[in-house]
Amino acid sequence: MFLFFNLLQCSYFYTMDTLQLQSDITTERLEKVAFVLKTIAHPLRINIISLLAKHEALCVNDICEQLGSEQSLTSHHLSNLKHSGVLKSTRKGKQIFYYLKMKEVLGVLECMNSCEVL
Repeated sequence: MFLFFNLLQCSYFYTMDTLQLQSDITTERLEKVAFVLKTIAHPLRINIISLLAKHEALCVNDICEQLGSEQSLTSHHLSNLKHSGVLKSTRKGKQIFYYLKMKEVLGVLECMNSCEVL
């Protein structure tokens, strides 16, 4: 079984026995990829990022309504994504609107979407 995928312009060749790096990759790039993967490693976080990629900004209530998620859990994940630098927020009156700050995360989601094994 073979799998080829491109993660933030880093190509890998995978067989069941080995994982070989096919191109030179810096430690800095590997750390960034690992950070992004760790940060988005939850289905709700992936859904939040995907939703915000389609909208300029959304408040917690709109996100909960569109994803069918509980407000406390959604707020928790929004806070983590904001703390990690993936999202940013602005306050308008009583509501806080979240928007995507780290656009590179969309490349990782695209890669995951195109992966045939997943």
